[in-house]
Amino acid sequence: MRFTRITVNPDQMGGVPCIRGLRIPLATVVGMVAEGMSEKEILKAFPDLEREDIREALQYAAEAVRERELPLVTTA
Repeated sequence: MRFTRITVNPDQMGGVPCIRGLRIPLATVVGMVAEGMSEKEILKAFPDLEREDIREALQYAAEAVRERELPLVTTA
């Protein structure tokens, strides 16, 4: 998958993935979704974002963890 809306610049925001060169870290957008914010609420909080930015941020995050095994607490 090719990500056209995610940028990484070592001279901006410490090199963390951001949305389209804006100073909006991908993790911030994904975190807002995880907290239950609607797309409309996120776009209101960050007027420079577009709907496709949110979708691609989620796709990027999914791809980033796809091949990694995360520690989970198992229940008996």
